[in-house]
Amino acid sequence: MRLFQDIQSKPLLHAKGLLFLLVGLLAAGAILLESPRMQTFLLLLITIWAFCRFYYYLFYVLENYAGRDRKYAGLFDALKFIFSPKNRR
Repeated sequence: MRLFQDIQSKPLLHAKGLLFLLVGLLAAGAILLESPRMQTFLLLLITIWAFCRFYYYLFYVLENYAGRDRKYAGLFDALKFIFSPKNRR
């Protein structure tokens, strides 16, 4: 298996997803341990929600509504498409 090859194994994909969840939970826990206040918790919650909505916009809204003819290979590919001068109307 090459280093940057797409993952084909479903168990490996699930393991990768669970590792992302674990990293996110550990990071959020560390932030809350550093500053255990309700304001920090709410700001962290809003930040997570906003980034989830941005992800949804990039990979669902753009692909299914705005860029039906284009599939995105990743975050940078989607951003490059959004900000390219030829796509501005």
